[in-house]
Amino acid sequence: MAAADNHNRQQSDGKVRWLCPFTKSIFPARRRLRLDPSSNLYFPYEPGKQAKSAIRIKNISKCYVAFKFQTTAPKCCYMRPPGGILTPGESLIATVFKFIEQPENNEKPIDQMTKVKFKIISLKVKEGTDYVPELFDEQKDHVTIERTLKVVFLDPERPSPALDKLKCQLAQAEAATEADKKPPVDTGPKVVGECLIVDEWKERRERYLARQQVEAVDSVKQ
Repeated sequence: MAAADNHNRQQSDGKVRWLCPFTKSIFPARRRLRLDPSSNLYFPYEPGKQAKSAIRIKNISKCYVAFKFQTTAPKCCYMRPPGGILTPGESLIATVFKFIEQPENNEKPIDQMTKVKFKIISLKVKEGTDYVPELFDEQKDHVTIERTLKVVFLDPERPSPALDKLKCQLAQAEAATEADKKPPVDTGPKVVGECLIVDEWKERRERYLARQQVEAVDSVKQ
């Protein structure tokens, strides 16, 4: 009994301070990401079709953060992107795809919603780290569960703030995907070999040929 007391208390300067071995488990890890929506994934309820949901993920920490989606139904659900690394303050909109099954017998939509859950986990990483899913296995002791997300079905024929917000986020996600597909904008002349500026060389040659043509015309007139 005395040994247990000595393990759970610390004496310093005549004062006894009790140490709680459960402090880490009582206080949850501080979240690194802000999610919008914060706890649900909204899908239009259209049985027999593949539905899409969207969620904004923002890094609210001062460090680089890797994130990863997990789901209880990987065969009928997938995410784009399935994971990645966000710089401090950076955000993106992820798209979640789910096949909505036809209800069986007297099954209700609420029964389908409870079948599938999603989870977003995070991990603090160093600047310059390349994202690979194995990061979370290699450092599993430092992984934080940001949120477990529930599936919520929306009636696509009934307007609602949640449906309007979903359409807006999906449009933003699609626009970002299309922007990534475009080739980078050419911001200047290309440099080849030992500082040979191709565009400048071409321009000089065109001016030279134009001058030659003018001189030839003048000589003919004379």
